[in-house]
Amino acid sequence: MQEQRHNRYEKARILGARALQVSYGAPVLIETEQTEPILIAAEEYDAGVLPFTVYRGAQ
Repeated sequence: MQEQRHNRYEKARILGARALQVSYGAPVLIETEQTEPILIAAEEYDAGVLPFTVYRGAQ
């Protein structure tokens, strides 16, 4: 499976959604020492473990 590259708006949306999930108590998907939800989400994004799919529609 080819790794999908996201533009900055898609990345911001993904990180924001994941940070909200973490702040409401969702389990963290990686081992980290971070405590801020946005930083945890960023580390998860960089590790490639987030289960988000971006649908771009007809381009």
